[in-house]
Amino acid sequence: MIKMSGKINRRDFLKVVGVSAIGAAAAGTGHIRAMDGDHGTSTQEGGMDWQTMNEHHQMGIQTFLDNIGKDPIFWRPPMEYTMDGDVKVFDLVVSQIDWETEPGKVFPAFAYNGIVPGPEIRVTEGDRVRINVTNELPDQSTAVHWHGLIVPNNMDGVPFITQPPIDPGMTFTYEFTVRNFGSHMYHSHHNSAEQTTRGLLGAFVVDPLDKSREPEVDGDYTLILNDSALGFTLNGKSFPYTQPIVANLGDRIRIRYMNEGLMIHPMHLHGMPQMVIAKDGFYLPVPYMCDTLNIAPGERYDVVVDCTEPGVWAFHCHILSHAESRDGMFGMVTALVVNE
Repeated sequence: MIKMSGKINRRDFLKVVGVSAIGAAAAGTGHIRAMDGDHGTSTQEGGMDWQTMNEHHQMGIQTFLDNIGKDPIFWRPPMEYTMDGDVKVFDLVVSQIDWETEPGKVFPAFAYNGIVPGPEIRVTEGDRVRINVTNELPDQSTAVHWHGLIVPNNMDGVPFITQPPIDPGMTFTYEFTVRNFGSHMYHSHHNSAEQTTRGLLGAFVVDPLDKSREPEVDGDYTLILNDSALGFTLNGKSFPYTQPIVANLGDRIRIRYMNEGLMIHPMHLHGMPQMVIAKDGFYLPVPYMCDTLNIAPGERYDVVVDCTEPGVWAFHCHILSHAESRDGMFGMVTALVVNE
C-alpha cells in the first residue's frame, strides 16, 4: 500500500450504518461470541428470530468500526531490502505459525516472515533482485514460484521441473532481473493446494520505468483474496477484522486484486464503478467499467475508482456464501469509506 488518505469520524460512521454509540462495547463482544460457531445460511438452521438476526448484523458492523486502524499491516508496506552492489536482496523465511483471522479463530498456518500474506515485494522494472528463501517448516519441503514474472527457467520455482525442492533447514537463492512490470504474486509451488491456501503467498508489484500510462492516484492498495484452509480472507483477515479503504471525496484510488485461492471471487463495490485498467500485469488497450469483477484463481486485475460519492460503501465478494449469513457479514467483506 502506498498511501492512505483521509480520516474517518467515528460519530459520522455510526450515523451512516445506524449503530448507536450506546452499548457499542457490548455489541462488539457479542459479535465475537456469535462468530465462534460456523456461519449459517438460513434463519431456520439456527432458529434465529429477526430481532436477534438484526442484533448480530449490527454487532458485526460495530466490531468492524471498533477495529479500524488497529491493524497497521493489513495494507502491507513494501518489504525492506539490502543492497549488494546493484542487486536488491530480500530474505524470506518459511515457518509454521498460528494465524488469527479474527479474534478466537486461530488456524495452523504457514507464513513468509511470520505473516499471512507474506510481505509485499515492490521493485522497479529492470531491477536485479536476489531472494533468499529459508525453509523452517519441520516436515515439508517447499519452493517459491514468481507468478506472472518473466524469469529464467531455473528460477521459476517448480520442484523437479526447474529446481530441487527446498527441504527443511535448507536455503535456496533466487536471482533474476525483473523484466516485466505489473501486479504479480509469489507463492509456494510444492504441495501448493495446502501450502498456498495456508498462507504461503504474497504480492510482487513491479513499477514500470515508463510511468506515462500509470494513472495518477491518491492511494494504491493491494487486496489478496484467499479461501479454503484459513477460511474466506482478504489480506489474511476475515470480516469484521478486515480494514477499510479510507479516502477523501474527489480522491482517485487504485486497487490491485490478486486471487491466491482455489475459487472464483466476484468483487463488488457499492456506490461507485470500477475502471479496469490492467489484467495479469498487462495494460488493457481499452479500459472498461464494471461494478462487479470476476477474479479467477491466479488472476490479477488493477482497477481505478474515482471517489465521487461520500459515505461508507460495502465492498465484498458477491458469492454471498463467502460474505454474509444469518449471523451477519463475515469473510470477504470490507468497505470503502469516502469522507467529505
